[in-house]
Amino acid sequence: MSSELNLPFHLFHFSTFSLFHYFTMESYRAIALQTKCFAVNYAKSKAEADAIIKQTIERLSKQIFASIAFVGFDTRLVVLPEYFLTGFPMGESIEEWREKACLEIGGEIYELLGEIASERKIFLSGNAYELDENFPELYFQTCFIIAPSGEVVLRYRRLNSMFAPTPHDVWDKYLDIYGLEGVFPVARTEIGNLAAIASEEILYPEILRCLAMRGAEVFLHNTSEVFGSDRLPKNAAKICRAIENLAYVVSSNSAGIADCAIPESSTDGGSKIVDYRGIILSETAQGESMAAFAEIDLDALRRFRRRPGLQNILSRQRFELYAESYAKNSFYPPNTLLENKAERAHFVQTQKNVIEKLEKEEKI
Repeated sequence: MSSELNLPFHLFHFSTFSLFHYFTMESYRAIALQTKCFAVNYAKSKAEADAIIKQTIERLSKQIFASIAFVGFDTRLVVLPEYFLTGFPMGESIEEWREKACLEIGGEIYELLGEIASERKIFLSGNAYELDENFPELYFQTCFIIAPSGEVVLRYRRLNSMFAPTPHDVWDKYLDIYGLEGVFPVARTEIGNLAAIASEEILYPEILRCLAMRGAEVFLHNTSEVFGSDRLPKNAAKICRAIENLAYVVSSNSAGIADCAIPESSTDGGSKIVDYRGIILSETAQGESMAAFAEIDLDALRRFRRRPGLQNILSRQRFELYAESYAKNSFYPPNTLLENKAERAHFVQTQKNVIEKLEKEEKI
């Protein structure tokens, strides 16, 4: 990918590699890059969708290079929005979306993204719809992290989704193949222990807690959400999840979704970085922006986690108190797609059945 941009000379006079050695691995900068998504919903073929995806990647490569040049060459982490390459299915069946918009593990699109991570010497976090040969009739919404080597070092499949397949829908088979560590992966890297979550999963504290149990220090939140009042649930949740787990939250939202039926700016704005004390370090408004960047201070985080006291919430967790209650209750059932077809009607009916069950049990 070309790195040539019309930037002032002083912004690229020093190489990323040489400048990087002036900074320690315990502290670096992260960018929650708020960028526009160009949807593939109107694409008539896989080839047409791929062309849109590749144009997006070329555009992102330039944006990432320019953003690092302005923010600083100690930038080691760039987080991108949810489904930034394709948008989300709007009426397409599971089969149609698999054919048009889903990435192949180890395929060309991952290779192109790996080139960006390698050229910029960054960890690159994103979210995409992905195929899995073990589940040939499904797709999974996947959060991934690509290391500066160009290799994917973390692959997390979204566990809570309203209308898309998840590992929980094929739970027994998924566990047999990937194990529980594959469900809740944490990448131990030179920039900290990284974990990823998608969109509304920030509202599910159990997911982030399970990742924190495995050592997660920085949560990478790929999202595409409505931006507005500070009192919106997801805004509150980002702060809560940071405090609960004594971890950074780097949340990247879309700067709108173009070329689809919904109004373009419906999901636009509010990318932010929250530290382990729940303090918002940086936040941006609407539109494409690199302004949500901040220092990730691993030394400070680790000192805080290892200091006895009232605020050390993580060390004061008593999980045995809750284990039996979780074990004795089942709300949304697992394995519903092992024998049923994945389609919108199935997900709607399953939720209706759950609500009816909970009402009968006088739990709602």
